[in-house]
Amino acid sequence: MIVYTVGELLRQWRQRRGLSQLDLAIAADVSARHVSLVETGKSRPSADMILRLAEQLHVPLRDRNRLLLAAGFAPRHDERPLDDDALSAAFDAVRRVLRAHEPYPALVFDRRWNIVMTNRAVDPFFARVAPDLLRPPVNLVRLGLDPRGFAPMVVNLADVRAVFRNRITRQLAIAPDPELTALYEELLAPEPAGPSSERIESDVVIPMILRIGGRELRLFSTITTFGTPMDITLDEVAIESYYPADAESAAYFTE
Repeated sequence: MIVYTVGELLRQWRQRRGLSQLDLAIAADVSARHVSLVETGKSRPSADMILRLAEQLHVPLRDRNRLLLAAGFAPRHDERPLDDDALSAAFDAVRRVLRAHEPYPALVFDRRWNIVMTNRAVDPFFARVAPDLLRPPVNLVRLGLDPRGFAPMVVNLADVRAVFRNRITRQLAIAPDPELTALYEELLAPEPAGPSSERIESDVVIPMILRIGGRELRLFSTITTFGTPMDITLDEVAIESYYPADAESAAYFTE
């Protein structure tokens, strides 16, 4: 296992963001020489300086803790379960969002796409998948692409696979993660041959088309995240809310 210094880690994040030392220095309001000294280990940065640089580099909270530990400082950001008493207000807000979205499906997943919470509108879809896929942690990507999961219901599976691939590719570019990389390599790489489903010119987003009980449901989704989280759990969870893309799909959920 390679152990990196805080300077080396900061350099990796800077290069990942495509910034020069001068770019980072200007953004953080420090001298380029100071950035250079920190990266080469010739200057030991304070905890506040590490966090200042990490903020400009958009480093996730989990990795900010790693930067602090590499420099010999204590972590600044806690990681607690979503139902922890300390996160009660956030947990209540998430539950309200899920309930308010009914009768349409909505779910909460973490950085590795493991499902944390769902609303009741998701239950009928879970009832159609193999029980072993619902053993915790239930992974949304695996559930969506496995032949024993949602895959047989998805008419435009190639499109859905491409959406997963693009989202996780962007996610890994922002913050590399070995387990997420393994998930990508298992389920999304290499790209399977074959044409994707036809586009409909009036679409403004790529819908997910499900065939259930002889009916086709067209859904699109939005992602909600916490704006200024200070806890790692809140920094990494997202709420995905699904909406009907046409009147027929809306009727299915409201009948």
